[in-house]
Amino acid sequence: MNTLHPMPDATVLARAASKVKRHVLPLFVVMFIVNYIDRVNIGFVRSHLETDLGIGAAAYGLGAGLFFIGYAIFEVPSNMLLQRYGARAWLTRIMFTWGAAAMAMAFVRGETSFYVLRFILGAAEAGFFPGIIYYFTQWLPSTERGKAMAIFLSGSAIASVISGPVSGALLHVSGFSLHGWQWMFLIEGFASIVLCAFVWFWLQSHPRDAKWLSEEEKGALINEIALEQQAREAVLTVKPSMLRLLADKQIALFCFIYFSIALTIYGATFWLPSMIKKMGSFDDFQVGLFNSIPWLISIVAMYGFAGMASKWKHQQAWVALTLVIASLGMFMSTTGGPVFAFISICFAAIGFKAASALFWPIPQGYLDARIAAAVIALINSIGNLGGFVAPTAFGFLEQTTGSIEGGLYGLAATSLLAAVVIFFVRTTPAGQAQSTATHNTLKIDPAGAAS
Repeated sequence: MNTLHPMPDATVLARAASKVKRHVLPLFVVMFIVNYIDRVNIGFVRSHLETDLGIGAAAYGLGAGLFFIGYAIFEVPSNMLLQRYGARAWLTRIMFTWGAAAMAMAFVRGETSFYVLRFILGAAEAGFFPGIIYYFTQWLPSTERGKAMAIFLSGSAIASVISGPVSGALLHVSGFSLHGWQWMFLIEGFASIVLCAFVWFWLQSHPRDAKWLSEEEKGALINEIALEQQAREAVLTVKPSMLRLLADKQIALFCFIYFSIALTIYGATFWLPSMIKKMGSFDDFQVGLFNSIPWLISIVAMYGFAGMASKWKHQQAWVALTLVIASLGMFMSTTGGPVFAFISICFAAIGFKAASALFWPIPQGYLDARIAAAVIALINSIGNLGGFVAPTAFGFLEQTTGSIEGGLYGLAATSLLAAVVIFFVRTTPAGQAQSTATHNTLKIDPAGAAS
């Protein structure tokens, strides 16, 4: 390999970063789409599980939510193992195990197996999202990570749009004495297993292994990323530790805010198909088409808000605005009939999906790179516990009261509270300007600030 120089050539570095994005981002977006579909497709088979297996609203809500318990428990260990064994091997492992677990959902026989398999699916998927973030820190300079992150996050929005029509269409498949919902799980889970083979042959764990980069480009990337980390370490008087960061109130605030966002996203995700069915006599495919509408609107909103946040700074204010929109939409969904409720959810989706994308640049800018991957995994796993609370609470409310209105009020109130809390977090570490032993975190990059 060529000898590295203190200041890599900007043209070579830009060319190398462009090659990295072209090589990995299309694959990461497809992986995220498949990941998200396997996570939320349970929302389209609720009525089938009740009819065929006797799984009621409360059991469905608990099972849907148990995914996030398994996810939270294994998120941080999975991300640490990714750093040990390399992104190529570990992301392939994650995809294979989650695909197998998703296929196994086809053989649910009752509440107990439903609970166990949803928990296993969550454990299998753990580490995927923060693993991709960590991959970016190893392959892209800080100026490029925000753009890459915005493209990657578009995968969840695209998945939200296509999951309804795809899952709805697969519910009409029949044969071999299997129900349509069983075929849906088998086919969508198998897609993940097929994709994991491609991941193994396409990805490399480190720039030095990339045959599609020239030696000069490899050197520019490796040196730039190393220099960035050296600059961060130079202003630290005390090495950051995970325990110190876990005690940081900023991390706690990040966890609460992302929990609030996830609470609203998954409350809508798992219950929206049931709400759509109350609008009229629709078959599964039609329900899937209606289900895609809020998410399609949210994609436009997500990029629109990202553009405005890039032009007019103040990331916290933009996150707060989108959370207020989500709160208003959820509240309005309780004030009218099924059609008005659906329109209100479309309005709320503008807010909660945009808030999700606008949120991540704030903790990314606050954390030191040496522990960023693990702490982002922590924020993601604790925040995603909203995916356990929302469906579990909604299922309990519907089974005991016959309505989810109380849950929608709760989502509105939580989003509004998060809109206030966001102004109490710091977007850059207090120790950046003065190296003190009391502040042991450091900005890593403006990832997403200009996306």
